[in-house]
Amino acid sequence: MSNKPWIVDDALWAVVEPLLPKWPPRSPGPRPVDDRRCLQGILFVLYTGITWQQLPLELGFGSGQTCWRRLGRRHEAGVFGKLHRILLAELNATDRIDWTRACVDASHVKAKKRGRSDRPIVRRPGQDRQQTPPDL
Repeated sequence: MSNKPWIVDDALWAVVEPLLPKWPPRSPGPRPVDDRRCLQGILFVLYTGITWQQLPLELGFGSGQTCWRRLGRRHEAGVFGKLHRILLAELNATDRIDWTRACVDASHVKAKKRGRSDRPIVRRPGQDRQQTPPDL
């Protein structure tokens, strides 16, 4: 593994590349930035915490705007969800995940029937007590 975590090695690229949507037929104009280099630019921004506008062009990853747009397109195409499932399955198959330390984030779980009906009504300080709460 590289000491630069944003570098996509050949083994990872072999998993990622088939998941990427195909480019439309080439039109006149500048050549698009190579997908692998652009992914490295995305990872560089996410790893270092810089803004997209601060991505140095001299690194060869393309502009921050290009990487940001490509990140959005890849997300909409479901690339990262698929990649996540593939890598989890691979790590699980080689017994490299400690499932005893798993955590579920409840902020992404919908409440059934809008929560419990027996919970107390909490009013904000100064809220008119005559005001009836909205129907739940």
